[in-house]
Amino acid sequence: MAMKRMNREEFFGKVAVLDEERLKKALWNLYWRGNATMRERIEGELDPGPAKPASRPLADPDEVLTAVRDFVSLARAGSYLGGDRRVAPKERSGWRTTFRRLAGEAREALAAEDPGQGIVAMELLIDLAYDTRGNDYFRSDDPMEAARFVVSEAVEQVWDRLRRTGGFDRFSARAATQLVRWESEYGWTRGGWGSIAGQEASLASVLARQLEAPDMWVAFADHYLSALDEAGGTDDFDRDQRTRDLAEWHGLLLDRLPGYDAGDRLDRLTGHRSLGGPELTFLQARLARQRGDLDRARKLVRECLDLLPGHHAFQEFAIEIGAPLPKRAQEIVESHRRAGLTRG
Repeated sequence: MAMKRMNREEFFGKVAVLDEERLKKALWNLYWRGNATMRERIEGELDPGPAKPASRPLADPDEVLTAVRDFVSLARAGSYLGGDRRVAPKERSGWRTTFRRLAGEAREALAAEDPGQGIVAMELLIDLAYDTRGNDYFRSDDPMEAARFVVSEAVEQVWDRLRRTGGFDRFSARAATQLVRWESEYGWTRGGWGSIAGQEASLASVLARQLEAPDMWVAFADHYLSALDEAGGTDDFDRDQRTRDLAEWHGLLLDRLPGYDAGDRLDRLTGHRSLGGPELTFLQARLARQRGDLDRARKLVRECLDLLPGHHAFQEFAIEIGAPLPKRAQEIVESHRRAGLTRG
């Protein structure tokens, strides 16, 4: 026998005569006595979740790039620090909101069919973010933590879009120069801690995900060496810092290039005039060990420890290859061992 049910109009006609209290009682009885599926559906109606915001038109890529250029230019001119009528006091205090909005619009422009303006806009913001580590452009103790801008994520978005739309060669030439410019040993926040610092990754690891085959590694290594040529020697401090920043990337090249029949690139790398300091000597020591020249490897790592006796990686490598430790390095290693025994 077919079950007779009211249609929509009949049901709403019956409900219309009920007051609010009787409606609540009817709904409660249905909820309490119904099966699990019925309860879930009622709960879903009672708590549908946050309303979806009304969609807005995507930002125009040309306008995004213009806005980013203006913002970066004003920031670099010190306008957000005060004393410049081009930026109102309220805008100076709200620079974080402006930065986040422009970063979001740059990401939208990156997704456009022609991502050119989005790529440039995001590159300008990344470059500004990099420079905030040592320059005061905003009234903030830690600008990128305040702006909630994860540099490595933005770089990955730019590099991925470059490779997909511009081809591997164009991507490699541009990304290699940016790797030399932007890689940072301790990230891009000033404090090195906090929610944003915790989300950062090295650009070496970001880049490794883009290089999916041996020939890509070799081709990118060539572009990277050319980027180092363009970077120039600068002074000893800059060369040393650059080599520290790029140490992880150099380690990846050392691991992969010999197996890809491209070890000659490592000779150019380990003797490059744009690099320097103990990290370069350490790279030379690792290459010597890889090629079976343990005497040279031991000599080089001892030179590293003479300069930085407390460097953990230098110590471990020296012990691993049987290199004698300088006196100060021996003392540090022994003190660490005693501390370890005490903690145990």
